Amino acid sequence: MIRKHIYLFLAIVGFILPYYFLISFLTTHGFDARLFLTQLFGTPISTFFAADLLIACVVFILFLRQEAERHAMKHRWVYWLSLLTVGLSFALPLFLWARETHLSAGKIRGN
Repeated sequence: MIRKHIYLFLAIVGFILPYYFLISFLTTHGFDARLFLTQLFGTPISTFFAADLLIACVVFILFLRQEAERHAMKHRWVYWLSLLTVGLSFALPLFLWARETHLSAGKIRGN
């Protein structure tokens, strides 16, 4: 299996799995932002994971900007939107899949 197919598979999993848990929460509690944040930061270990994820998102944004500019990739907003609406588990592999696709298209054209 080539790398871009692995990235696409991980993007699909990264979309489905987090939304399964989000939909489960919303089905049980409705859109209760206060409860959501209380549960997200309710224990030291959940706060650890939330802080780690937020830092990883900032790193991804910097990486996205640099790589998209370096490879003249269009539609950067798609990865921002995927990060803000789904999360890093979807946005990062989606971007890596798009980058691999972009790079392989450049090799085919001789760039």
